[in-house]
Amino acid sequence: MNTTPSRWTSLTRLALTGACVALAACSGPSRPKPSEIAGVPVLQDVRTSWTANVGKVDFPLVVSAREDRIALANGQGVVAVLDATTGKDVWRLKLDQAISAGVGSDGQQFAVVTRNNELVTLQDGKVQWRKSLPAQSFTAPLVAGARVFVLTADRSVIAFDGATGRQLWTQQRPGEPLVLKQAGVMLAVKNTLVVGLSGRLSGLDPNTGVIRWESAIATPRGTNDVERLVDLVAPFDRVGDVVCVRAFQAAVGCVNAERGQGVWTRPSAGEMGVSGNDTLLIAPLSNGVVQAFNRSNGERLWDTERLKYRILSAPLVTPRGVLVADNGGWLYLLSLADGALLNRIKLDSEELATAPVFAGGRYVVVTREGRVTGLQMP
Repeated sequence: MNTTPSRWTSLTRLALTGACVALAACSGPSRPKPSEIAGVPVLQDVRTSWTANVGKVDFPLVVSAREDRIALANGQGVVAVLDATTGKDVWRLKLDQAISAGVGSDGQQFAVVTRNNELVTLQDGKVQWRKSLPAQSFTAPLVAGARVFVLTADRSVIAFDGATGRQLWTQQRPGEPLVLKQAGVMLAVKNTLVVGLSGRLSGLDPNTGVIRWESAIATPRGTNDVERLVDLVAPFDRVGDVVCVRAFQAAVGCVNAERGQGVWTRPSAGEMGVSGNDTLLIAPLSNGVVQAFNRSNGERLWDTERLKYRILSAPLVTPRGVLVADNGGWLYLLSLADGALLNRIKLDSEELATAPVFAGGRYVVVTREGRVTGLQMP
């Protein structure tokens, strides 16, 4: 299993974060060196429109994109809303605490979770309200339907009134003792709150928290807690009522969230989430191989080893190709038809902090160093 100790945390408060504690993943063979990529012919132009800086990002960031605005944050407590067409600040606010999860937004209200386990909501560059949480959270809050939903690391889902911060309900499901320090899955599909709980995608009533349905993407296997870990990880991909997700190092699959029925699942050993369009789903593997599946039935369409052994980010499917970056600061554009390399761009010296997003006619990428770049593909 290719992972790093900083991605693990334990609900039993064992000292697993930041150090190897007799885990097979810590003592496995070193990663082979990737092949050099010679001069890449530019088959699709990618131009830098603007750059900005938000500060070092050392938590599982989610960039919230709404029309021509993006909301993002750094680990030191700065929350910023930028104009995606120009990269200019709409507003920027420094909180008094470091951030562990965010940013969630409906375009008007913004929400983050601090490392002191506090949910903070903001509007127009000002703090609205704060609420203490019973556990850590690594998933950006979901702001929808005049409510704020939080997924905590003890696999609880908590709903708050968006205007006042009053807690409305809590739903907790039993799970394995380990969770990933990565963003999980939480979204609204019509009048259903869809949440990743362990290896299952679950549909909840947003008014009461009652679970309406559950659909398994992967089931726990193995003889120890690490082998049994099957958390669903962000980013997910939604087209209509169908939501597609990755179960960490286990599988990818799609679920019809209107009916609560699984569409398909396929084994897939990867760490990052997925992206797709009406016809295909892109899912990079831990070894750098990028796979494409038929979205409707899960049939393998193609895979490419051009980026093999590189540590890849989560992808973004665009009309011009698949954007994916490696941990050396290179951004690649792959063909939708067969995964062929169409272009590559040097962004920074570090990996992306989150998957690329689209807003305001720009493809926006954020590196761990905090460099924010708006790209155009004419």
